[in-house]
Amino acid sequence: MREGSLEAPTRHPLAWQEESFYDPEEIEKELRRVFDICHGCRRCFNLCDSFPRLFDLIDASPTQELDGVDSREFPAVIGACTLCDMCYMTKCPYVPPHPFNVDFPHLMLRYRAMEAKQGKVSFADRQLAETDRNGKLASVVAPLANWATARDNKIVGPVLRKVADFHPDAELPKYASKTLVAQAKVAPEVNREAPAFGRKAVLYATCFGDYNNPAVGTDLRAVLARNGVETEVAQPKCCGMPLLEQGRIDDVAANARVVAAELGTWIDKGYDVIALVPSCALMLKLEWRLILPGDPAVEKLAAATFDVSEYIVDIAKKVGLAPGMQPVPGTLTVHMACHARAQNMGQKAAEMLRLIPEADVKVIERCSGHGGSWGFKKEWFDVALKVGRPVARQAAGNGPGLVMSECPLAGVHIAQGMEKQTGNGPKPELVSHPVQVLARAYGIRS
Repeated sequence: MREGSLEAPTRHPLAWQEESFYDPEEIEKELRRVFDICHGCRRCFNLCDSFPRLFDLIDASPTQELDGVDSREFPAVIGACTLCDMCYMTKCPYVPPHPFNVDFPHLMLRYRAMEAKQGKVSFADRQLAETDRNGKLASVVAPLANWATARDNKIVGPVLRKVADFHPDAELPKYASKTLVAQAKVAPEVNREAPAFGRKAVLYATCFGDYNNPAVGTDLRAVLARNGVETEVAQPKCCGMPLLEQGRIDDVAANARVVAAELGTWIDKGYDVIALVPSCALMLKLEWRLILPGDPAVEKLAAATFDVSEYIVDIAKKVGLAPGMQPVPGTLTVHMACHARAQNMGQKAAEMLRLIPEADVKVIERCSGHGGSWGFKKEWFDVALKVGRPVARQAAGNGPGLVMSECPLAGVHIAQGMEKQTGNGPKPELVSHPVQVLARAYGIRS
């Protein structure tokens, strides 16, 4: 047996339809097997808080080995995992096809799936994962919803945050009064002289892109129209990432079937699919294929799906972008979101930004620490800020200019981290997505 592996990592389908997948004894056995391997390696000590917690438990045990740790201590390790996949993608030398067969994030997911089967997902958390329903309701009363959830709201804010178990200082997503789907009824004029004219794409709006920040989608449509690409917008259903975080794999599968069926009709008409949020793109490209292996609709969708930056870089490499971009002043600091990196497509956001004339691009390739709704939670918010502190420090240190992440939650979290940085120097301006910088370069957005 070789130490480590130079072969490309591969992932096994999740056996979530088998009873043994949820068996507590089988899960504890696998946890101890994997944790012992992690203890002997410790390469992931600086990735997130899960691994330091595990190693501290072992080091403080009477034997200083895993056999001295009570299994009742394991939830502290499992709860700190954000399913970012970075240990699997960038650090672990024992992922399949290595015989040790270590997939730490999916083992954490399996434990959460067991808890979900046991009814341990709280009522509040189950409601928070209903992102489509919540978005539809909140968009109708967006000003009121944004007022109620604001950090400085001392009237109803504390009650709402206590019910949802959110930290008082966490910056929560805002809602838009007009969704991306509603705005998409007016399509931008397509530039017929652009090199990419003739391409067609449907934007999978995603819950966040539809209800919280439709500006990213409208800017993307404008940039693509300038480059000759006809676009449509669809939001059949949530990709299920919030459900996956809770271990509700059967609900994820149900969503996958609905979304794959509807987006499949666009693919049949010659459209590419662009997911506006990296986590959602990852679900469409990879996670659904592991949950519903061999499903024809899921496989077809995975093959047709692009991340936003990936799609624009694809155009640039194949035919070139439309002329007309002007330099954007200042440093362009781009954080490579974990779920963008997990797509194994390279630094596409940085590649895209370097297409802007005279662009000074700085890359941060480290976890922001947020992890979806996990980073809002009272128990985890301070941990999330701690994990993301190096990212915020580097972003603030790059000085005036723009800072952005492909992940909308990561961007806001980095901004909160920068608030806590010392020094009186100018802080960079937060941009919701790198494609909006291209919109500025084209003069589409001021």
